[in-house]
Amino acid sequence: MSNLDTAKSIEIISLDSPQVERIADFVRDGIDLDSPPHTVQSSSFWQRINGAETSLWIDSGDIESIDRLWNEQFSGLTTNNTLLNREIQNGIYDDLIPSAQDVVGNLSEQALVREIAFILNVRHALRLVERFRCDVSVELHTDVANDSEATLAYARRCHQICPEFFVVKVPLTPAGLIAIKQLRDEDIRVNCTLGFSARQNYVATALSRPSFVNVFLGRLNSYVAENQLGDGNLVGEKTTLASQGEVATFTRGLPTTDTRQIAASLRDASQLPRLAGVDVITMPTKVARQAEEALQDPWQSQLHDTYDVYLDDKVDPETVQLEKLWAVRKIERSFVQKAILSPPTDAAELRLMAADYDLEDLFPVMADEELSTIAEDGKIPNHQRWQERIVRGDIAIDSLMTLAGLASFADAQAKLDQRISEHLR
Repeated sequence: MSNLDTAKSIEIISLDSPQVERIADFVRDGIDLDSPPHTVQSSSFWQRINGAETSLWIDSGDIESIDRLWNEQFSGLTTNNTLLNREIQNGIYDDLIPSAQDVVGNLSEQALVREIAFILNVRHALRLVERFRCDVSVELHTDVANDSEATLAYARRCHQICPEFFVVKVPLTPAGLIAIKQLRDEDIRVNCTLGFSARQNYVATALSRPSFVNVFLGRLNSYVAENQLGDGNLVGEKTTLASQGEVATFTRGLPTTDTRQIAASLRDASQLPRLAGVDVITMPTKVARQAEEALQDPWQSQLHDTYDVYLDDKVDPETVQLEKLWAVRKIERSFVQKAILSPPTDAAELRLMAADYDLEDLFPVMADEELSTIAEDGKIPNHQRWQERIVRGDIAIDSLMTLAGLASFADAQAKLDQRISEHLR
């Protein structure tokens, strides 16, 4: 078996089922989005230091931690399966699970757990909206990452619950890109997550027009450093600025595309000024606190800068092909032109179209055993395991990191699902 996107049939509730409205009412119960939001103070620090006018978001689901930092200069929140799992493991929704079970009704155990996970996810996101009245990016269950139809079903329901503030997060998989295109045609805002390169985000922007794309830049720096390929300095920053340039150029050329670039996965406050000018920076609360303590000088836009990145002298660049993170080659542009003229209708067709342009490394085919190995390695894969395939050209660091990121989220999702199972009647 492999992840060929001939996806397993996922049991979902039909959008026109009365259950959907009952669940939506249950999620909204007790949430008041009509009353005036609580007063938010301005911050002279963030107002002064963010001279590049980058939108600032916080990457957290912890309401108390966000509350201590929140001010008028922050405009959005991002959550994910890992961040949500942290909140669920605190037990704050244990009492809600049996009630949710009653509302959901008769489903198989796996579908029931998935449905309650959806309820907890959007319920927590609504609490964030109630408190901060800002856009909140909401992640879907990892089970649907390789299933376009299931992604569409859950994304539509998520949007219906809070169309004004919810942004649906969909991972950068072939099935995800197919779903994103349809969602954007329906005017549903989407945050295309788990991007790691300029070329990935160029393809996503051209094919699917998401509202946002990402570079998880801290993980890129860690990949190079932890695999002893180099010091890792500025790898992610260089990639993010390159991706910003590609996305901005494409959106200027097509008035129907409004994609914005997010710099994600920041590790410390020193990265903030290096990313000045990027459309959006989403930072953990730890990084925001560090910034308030350590940063002094106003940021200057870095959009026209090109950072230098170096590998260790003993490393053969051909075995790493690091330039694929920030370079969009003629071959990717030709593939995109073809895909725009003849849009793929499903994930398998998109993968085959990429292969026709010798771009198997964008959407690599992986055996289940290989996917298990990636999951065991965690967020940062072991480069030596994949070096031969990188040289051969059927996988690359960006697509490998996307798979690792998805596996990491799936691990957190499994822990969350287990918590739900323990509290079912």
